[in-house]
Amino acid sequence: MSDCYVELTHDPIDANALLPKVGDPDVGAHAWFYGVTRRITGDRVTSLLSYEAHPSMAVAELNRLAREAIERFGLSKIVIVHRLGEVPVGEASVVLGCSSAHRKASFAALPWLMDQIKTDVPIWKRETYRDGTTQWVHPTNSVTDNLNAKDLKARDDA
Repeated sequence: MSDCYVELTHDPIDANALLPKVGDPDVGAHAWFYGVTRRITGDRVTSLLSYEAHPSMAVAELNRLAREAIERFGLSKIVIVHRLGEVPVGEASVVLGCSSAHRKASFAALPWLMDQIKTDVPIWKRETYRDGTTQWVHPTNSVTDNLNAKDLKARDDA
């Protein structure tokens, strides 16, 4: 089995099916990140997210980032699955998983990888709000750009 598994899908992501893809009897850490559609974004109510991509370019870039993460963080295996099309509230848009000898490498890899995916991969997100309006969202104009660390911690604690 390869040390990288990358997939784009229009179907709901079956995270349980991905668990064996990071398995390695010689490592002690598996870490996962699930990015799900949230209902509240700032002061707006979200109905769903829609993702579009340039598939061949997106897969190539995801594979490049997976390889870079393995090298940069000393990972054993990595999984990146990104959903395309409509993603309702509460469902995963992206699932990242990795394994490494010790937890610190896996814990460090996931936020780095998610940030790189948002900025480098040709996948575009459109948010549809409860009032029927839509907005294309780019990471540089996301609601978190205007929050400081204290605000983010308060949101995470909620």
